[in-house]
Amino acid sequence: MLNMDRLRTLCLVAELGSLADAAAELRITPSGVSQQLARLEAELGVAVVEREGRGVRLTDAGMLLARRGAGIVSQLERAESEVASLHGEVVGQLRFGSFVSASRSVLPQTVAALRDDHPHLDVTLWEGEAEELLPRVRRRQLDVAVVDSWSTHPLEIPADMELTPLYSDVAELALPAEHALAGREVVRLAELSGLGWASWSEGTQFHDWLVQSLRTQGVDPRIDFQVADYATHLEFVGLGLAMTLIPQLAKVSVPAGVVLVRTEPTLSREISALVRRDNDRPTVRAGIDALRSAFAQL
Repeated sequence: MLNMDRLRTLCLVAELGSLADAAAELRITPSGVSQQLARLEAELGVAVVEREGRGVRLTDAGMLLARRGAGIVSQLERAESEVASLHGEVVGQLRFGSFVSASRSVLPQTVAALRDDHPHLDVTLWEGEAEELLPRVRRRQLDVAVVDSWSTHPLEIPADMELTPLYSDVAELALPAEHALAGREVVRLAELSGLGWASWSEGTQFHDWLVQSLRTQGVDPRIDFQVADYATHLEFVGLGLAMTLIPQLAKVSVPAGVVLVRTEPTLSREISALVRRDNDRPTVRAGIDALRSAFAQL
């Protein structure tokens, strides 16, 4: 009979690609991971990893066992959670991931509600953008990720994952108060020129969304200020140095000298809970329900 802890360790090495990353996820040392794999090999009578430079790679037997083992581990975790929930309790671990503005505006209330309703549930949060959250859900490092998908830059979801809609959001244009278009109720994106833009760093989803949204309207934006913080973007706008697009969910205190106006076309996004299709444990369902309630209160 295979030891499940050792099987979990092998699956993590396969998913993360290294002993060190698997050790960090399991909160043990890399030598501890090596010992687990050595014991697994002794149980099987066959090698599951072999040395490759400074690291290791899975053997054919190791890859086969990891493919089969991922489903076994998932089913076992689901069974453990469901058995515990027979007594009316949601117990175990729930690992959230979320993009920045949702983690600030919604996740604290979500976690607090879950801990009130399910005192034996261990809830954690890891913050990142969609391009970071999606692979962590796929590798089972996160159970539920709050992600966004813009109408002008939709998020591509792999077939083994699914989305549960949570909230519809729109972006507004932030202009310096003295800007010639600041007195309008609605500004066409195609009219924008002159000033540079404040945005997130190149390569992030928000940066790509802003650039693509403007280019579809014939505007090739000059990104002068790349900062991972909406409040800082607005400070540059307030001093007459830039324009920016800011989602309503992300709206922080608007400094003096900034005017927010609606855009034409409207820039909308859907915020959803992302999970693996094979991960519908009671803890996950409780987490999604709590997210729905928290977003409904906005």
